[in-house]
Amino acid sequence: MDLELTQADSDFRDEVRAFLRDNLTDDLAQAGRLTTSVFIEPQFSLPWQRILHARGWAAPGWPVEYGGTGWSEMQRYIFASECARAGAPSLSPMGLSMVGPCIIGHGTPEQKAHYLPRILSGEDYWCQGYSEPNAGSDLASLGLKAVADGDDYILNGTKIWTTHAQWASRMFCLVRTRFDGKPQVGITFLLLDMNLPGITVEPIITLAGEHEVNQVFFDDVRVPQAGRLGDENNGWTVAKYLLEFERGGGSSAGLEVNVARIRALAEENGLLARDSGFARDLAATEVALEAIKITEQRVSSALSSGSNPGPAASMLKVQRTEMMQRIDTLGIELGGTYAGVEQIEARQPGTNVDPVGPSNLLTLMPRYLNNRAGSIYGGSNEVQRNIMAKLVLGL
Repeated sequence: MDLELTQADSDFRDEVRAFLRDNLTDDLAQAGRLTTSVFIEPQFSLPWQRILHARGWAAPGWPVEYGGTGWSEMQRYIFASECARAGAPSLSPMGLSMVGPCIIGHGTPEQKAHYLPRILSGEDYWCQGYSEPNAGSDLASLGLKAVADGDDYILNGTKIWTTHAQWASRMFCLVRTRFDGKPQVGITFLLLDMNLPGITVEPIITLAGEHEVNQVFFDDVRVPQAGRLGDENNGWTVAKYLLEFERGGGSSAGLEVNVARIRALAEENGLLARDSGFARDLAATEVALEAIKITEQRVSSALSSGSNPGPAASMLKVQRTEMMQRIDTLGIELGGTYAGVEQIEARQPGTNVDPVGPSNLLTLMPRYLNNRAGSIYGGSNEVQRNIMAKLVLGL
């Protein structure tokens, strides 16, 4: 596969760089550089999304008729790479990369007309209601109960590890509408308003000391059935479709930037010359990252042709998350003593708190801690390997 830039792609890269130079403000770039997760607070991501939306660049992967860019696979990769290199804040994937494509694939014309423009503009900020205290990797065992009552469902139960529920105005949620038969047959996919009476959000503080995830409680919450995506009791099909986008979407651009940053820091302090083992591990990581880029091209090709990524999405999810953790481990080795210093205040955008040690080491440990969840969320990597064994190897 030829990954060299054509003249048209080179011109497009220059266009993106010029746009970033003219529109990415210093405070947004600082917030992007200091982020320690795949998510960043909406006070930084939403202003950047609005800037991109005004240019028509908020959803490069969407079909043109719904607000997408019509870019080629290479153009999408160039855009992601240049944004990552410039330190642009990442956009929340919940709306643009997950429920948006799901609404495009399974929504009614009315749902598409209502939700898609609001996702693009950032007017609706979404969270994902999948996992429960007793339903994590075994998602089919979920028990959030939804009982039909007139034109509504009445919800009782809880969701957990709900990222950015404290900020979200909307949730896409899996509920149980049938309790007999096969567990998967009885799950319904709902789009709901987070401001409905009876919804309570309780924070969960991560190992990195950050409030990113939550537990959400539902106490007789009345949700209109008009928010159902797909048929009742067929939510498992919709959920699997969405998970393929969660697992296969995105690119390795951020990983490339992080591994390049590790190399630059290691060269700066002479670690590569002093430690041949670290130099070998870093080189092997860079080679493995090139292989991931090829897998991404395959998945992007499937998506751009209207196909589902299928088991390749599971392969890519495993490769990316384990590569992310591999890079994080190299960062901890590089940071040495400074990597272990907890400095929550010093790494806040706009802070006046001076860091202990070099400022470019501030995010190494929180990145490492936050990204341990990468091999669990979106379906644990053990589950992804089972999927690949069944659908690819026929085991």
